[in-house]
Amino acid sequence: MNYKFLKERCIVRLKSMELNKNNRMFKRFRFSSWRILSVVITIFLSVVLGSCTISYKFNGSVVDYAKTKTISISDFPNVAELVYPPLSQEFAESLRDAYTKQTRLQLQKKGGDMHLEGEIVGYQLTPMAISSDGYSSQTKLTLTINVRFSNNKNPADDFEKKFSAYQTFDNTNSLTSVQDELVKTMITDIVDNIYNDTVGKW
Repeated sequence: MNYKFLKERCIVRLKSMELNKNNRMFKRFRFSSWRILSVVITIFLSVVLGSCTISYKFNGSVVDYAKTKTISISDFPNVAELVYPPLSQEFAESLRDAYTKQTRLQLQKKGGDMHLEGEIVGYQLTPMAISSDGYSSQTKLTLTINVRFSNNKNPADDFEKKFSAYQTFDNTNSLTSVQDELVKTMITDIVDNIYNDTVGKW
């Protein structure tokens, strides 16, 4: 009987020790899991907040919406010597998109609190790098747009200024084969610069 009793006590103690060991391992695992989770959450928040900051700086503006609520953007007639027919419409649409998508300004046909107008005054080709045979191997395409900006709520911001952008292409390509893509890139560059000079203020 004593032997049987001692044996049962030993079995109980062993089970108790095993249970305590499992509890300690579970607590350790739970603590480790919480630490890992907290690190993951911290990294996630850092990435999200960092992205929000970058997005705000890129798309943000310094418009006082309490005073300035509307913007009007006229068509930009093409008066350059060399004419790319779709240019005027594509530029005006891209410029309007920049303000409607990146600000809370309401677009009007005319008479906005802010107003943009101007002309496409330059669209020209210039020979660039000269190859060993004495011929130009690249050509530069330059787009120049004259812009007049009026801020009816703060006339001190008014200006008239020329904005230019250029792209180069190899002479193994014809202008017509690369023109659409080059123009798209130049329009984007000029629109970004106009936006920054009017409401971006970076």
